Amino acid sequence: MLKKLVLFDIDGTLLSMNAVNRTILADALKEVYGTEGSTGTHNFSGKMDRSIIYEVLLNAGLNNSEIAEKFDQAKETYIEMFRTHAKPSDVLLMEGIRELLDVLSGCSELMLGLLTGNFEGSGRHKLRLPEINHYFPFGAFADDGAHRNELPPIAVEKAYQLTGITFSEHNIIIIGDTEHDIACARVLNAKSIAVATGTYSTEELRKHNPDVLYENLSRTDVVFREILQSSIN
Repeated sequence: MLKKLVLFDIDGTLLSMNAVNRTILADALKEVYGTEGSTGTHNFSGKMDRSIIYEVLLNAGLNNSEIAEKFDQAKETYIEMFRTHAKPSDVLLMEGIRELLDVLSGCSELMLGLLTGNFEGSGRHKLRLPEINHYFPFGAFADDGAHRNELPPIAVEKAYQLTGITFSEHNIIIIGDTEHDIACARVLNAKSIAVATGTYSTEELRKHNPDVLYENLSRTDVVFREILQSSIN
């Protein structure tokens, strides 16, 4: 019987991508808006794709209404270009991820899902490239809310729609590589597992007081036992 909901971030947690992601977004924005804004230098870590697009274009001098007018077109252009141009060689799985997902997906007490700032169309393609998309039957994506902290309750509702189970705070684990993932866990009073495989060091992540902090997720047995614990410490 399902007892716990485990929600993973994508970028920096499950995998990393080379510069193609940034390049494709820049090309999509140039096609739609005539400028890539500050895409080349902007910090994407932990942010919603929607927010990234607005931020880089505001930096180019566009206003909110100008961005909103063509936002849907820009989103679809980016997703289509990403699906067309991103290849398996552009993706690196983080250490131990495939082994961990194999173990977690084989445990009848656990349900896996996604909680990510990616649009679903591009986020799912990132997972298909290294063939790990099938581990995640559902997710909360940038399509589902304007702000990242809106996503945790949406993920819980989607899990309920699939299973008929309302996962409560002590039975939810959110795993990610930034302070934003830790903040998402606090929205639900869920357990946060932070991992320093993205752009944040262990020292930087520790300042945000995650419940658990790892250098990486390569010690499958240790991570598995932590997830199965009945409540946050």
